[in-house]
Amino acid sequence: MDVLIATHNMKKRAELHRILEPLGFHALLDFECGVILREVEETGKTFAENALLKARAGCADSMMPCIADDSGLCIDALNGEPGVYSARYLGEDTPYAEKMRLILERMRDVPAEKRTARFVSAVACVFPTGDWFTVEGVCEGTIGDAPRGDNGFGYDPIFMVDGRSFAELSAEEKDAVSHRGRALRALAEKLDRFTVSC
Repeated sequence: MDVLIATHNMKKRAELHRILEPLGFHALLDFECGVILREVEETGKTFAENALLKARAGCADSMMPCIADDSGLCIDALNGEPGVYSARYLGEDTPYAEKMRLILERMRDVPAEKRTARFVSAVACVFPTGDWFTVEGVCEGTIGDAPRGDNGFGYDPIFMVDGRSFAELSAEEKDAVSHRGRALRALAEKLDRFTVSC
């Protein structure tokens, strides 16, 4: 089944494609479908609301089933920041190295037991029929003392799971435990049930 992925983030697209393809869903970007996705203002108060805004716009622009993800890092010691503003934290053009530097500076005196955090991913799927649904995946972890690893993207170098940062994991290891991997597996199950019932 062909599905449009509402993102221009090539690293995120690669992750979505890697997880969905073995499950029988062929993920396509807008230019591969002959359409141009509009920029959508993320005005939602939750990850799910933002994902749904993007998926609805992508479906309307393409008349194809459209999948959109909104995800972010929620740090308990920072009252859930950066949360839904993860990509826009300090401004969208601010490099993630600078965003991570500020987070680590703000958490300099936070003890290990209070450095809890989680990555959250909400994925929305909207169909040309008007049907839609959302799913969510969460990965619990902690914030490290310094960036580690060269894999992944975004805040991966400071997010620790079982002693390693997301950026130290292979793609396969990350997919098995990540928020997006969990959300996409839930999405694939729901998509499969949805297409069978149609």
